Formats: sequence, structure tokens, C-alpha cells
Amino acid sequence: MAVEDLPIILYHYVHSPYARRIVWYLNLRKIPYTQCLQPPILPRPDVAQLGVAYRRIPLLAIGRDVYLDTRLILQKLEALYPPSAAHPALSAPASDPAGRALHGGLLSSWTNDAGGLFWNGVFLMPADLPGTDDPRFLADRAEMMGLPRDAPSPISKEARAARRPEALCEIAEAMHLLESTLLAGEGRDWLLGTERPTLVDIEAVFVFVWLAGMRALPQDTMGPAAFPRLHAWVARFVRTADAAEKENGEPATVSGDEAAKLVFGAAFAEEEGAVDGGNPVVVAEGLQKGDRVRVWPTDSGSGHKEAGTLVSMTLKEIVLEAQGKGGKVRVHAPRHGFKVKKDAGTSSNL
Repeated sequence: MAVEDLPIILYHYVHSPYARRIVWYLNLRKIPYTQCLQPPILPRPDVAQLGVAYRRIPLLAIGRDVYLDTRLILQKLEALYPPSAAHPALSAPASDPAGRALHGGLLSSWTNDAGGLFWNGVFLMPADLPGTDDPRFLADRAEMMGLPRDAPSPISKEARAARRPEALCEIAEAMHLLESTLLAGEGRDWLLGTERPTLVDIEAVFVFVWLAGMRALPQDTMGPAAFPRLHAWVARFVRTADAAEKENGEPATVSGDEAAKLVFGAAFAEEEGAVDGGNPVVVAEGLQKGDRVRVWPTDSGSGHKEAGTLVSMTLKEIVLEAQGKGGKVRVHAPRHGFKVKKDAGTSSNL
């Protein structure tokens, strides 16, 4: 079965800035998908019935392959849906190695990693932003950050106010960098000087779209007068993404049970890979294909560990087979920002 015949199901909630990255990508590339809407805080039984412990949003299922982390999701969509007349390219051309390096990890790390743009943006959430003072939300996010649910929240209204000056400095520095480099030059609409947005734009713009939507930036020092190119770029991207969404139409929305039925009733999107025996982590941990392993993110949500059978591992990706309520799925996690450990007392069984 061709990949294009498999269901694509995006598990997300509407206001997730990370999920927007994937929604933009799918719409700009005209890749149809189905959505399974989730609550912004745990529990998420729709995800659990897939056999997935991952607590962050979004995650994407293509057939019976489930992909974690937006960086890996974008890489997989690039690989599984190559540019065509039906699905226009968003990647930098092969003739632009600098652009490919930017969307291959440099900008992604800058915006996503702990201490990066997104995490500074968290401390700029306005004091009156709906829901952010809800004790359930604060407890949920404390747990995601590895703290006891009853610990003082690191993102409470008071904590955000204390961190705001430093966060403003970090965001302002990033705005200046983009304003004076990738957005500089007459008629440069997109970061790589292309005719339409690329993955580089998606990687860099999502934090600024999120901040603009919350009206989180002081207009006198960080508004359009101070950074005209950057704000024009953000507005241009939003218009382009909105037009693509309107053209493609609203995705079908399914319940968790309906989504699970689609996943478990489908084929796998990818061939089963191998474990790279020369990989330093494979060597250090003594890993073999078929070992029972646990995989988890190292920055946030680390208390939620995937458990399953190791299927493949490379420098870029870990794949394990997990048991869901309706059958087996393959869970894919990136190597960057994730850790893998053999379960004690287990050995190869494939």
C-alpha cells in the first residue's frame, strides 16, 4: 500500500503553538489529514490507547507508525511525501546547503531546545491570559517539567513576572538577528529569499506568531516600528498559512476510538529498520534489535517513558514496537533530546 493511501491523524489541541507548525506544513503542502482533538492537560486516553506514554502535543500517526516531536514529524513528512505537483516543496533546494542546514537543525535547536525562543516566550505569557492561572494547568505543567504537581509553579503569574525582563532581552536579541540578517534586503519576503515560505520560515516564525497572538510584546520597544521587517514577515506568513488552510478546507475530526480504529486497521508507513551496531549509544548500552527498552524526552515530559521492543536505531531516530489496545504500533522518537535505556533483565527476543 502506498503511503498516500494511509490515514494521517494529527493528535493535537487547537491553541498548541507546536501543533500549529504541523498544521501549517500539511496545509502549505496540500497533504490531507484527519485530526483527533485533545485536552490541553492530562489525561489523554486517546493517546494512551495507542500504547503511547508520550505526554507532549502534537503527535502524528501515519498508518501504524506514530511519530513524536515536531522536529521528527517534519523530517518524516519531508521523506514520506516528496515534492510533487500535488504536494509542493517546502524544503530548501539542494543547491542551497546553507538553507538546508538551517532547517536541518540549526534553527530548530534555536527555537525549540530548552532555553531557546519558545521557553523564553513562555515567560512572556500575559498575566491575564485565559487558563494560565488555572491550578490544574499549573500542576500539569509542573509535572511536565519534572516537578511535583503541588510544587510552586515555575510558570505561575508571579514566576512569569520575575522572569519577564530576561525573557524580553532574549526575544529582542532574536528579533534583531532576524531583522538584520535573514530578513534584510529589499523585497525579501521569506528567510531564504524564496518565492514562498519554506521549512526555515516555519521553524523560526511559530514563536513570533504565538507571541503576536497573545499580544505579549511591548509595542513601544518590540513592535512594528522597532522591527518592521520581522512583523511584516509574521503577518505575511499568517496570511499565507490562513489562505492555504482555507483552500484545503477543514480537516475531518474523529474521536479517539475512531482514530484508533483507523490506526490499527492500517499498514505500517515504513519498512522495519535495523539497529546500527556502530552507534556509540548502542555500544554503550549493549542494545540489540528485539531488546525491551524505554525511551523518553530529556527536557520536558521525562516522567512519561515509552516501553516497547527496539526495532531500529540510527544517529537520528529510535523506533520501538509498542502494544496498544487494538494491536501493535511503531513509535518513532528523534535521537536529539531523547534518551534510550534497556529495560533491566531483558534481552533480544526477535
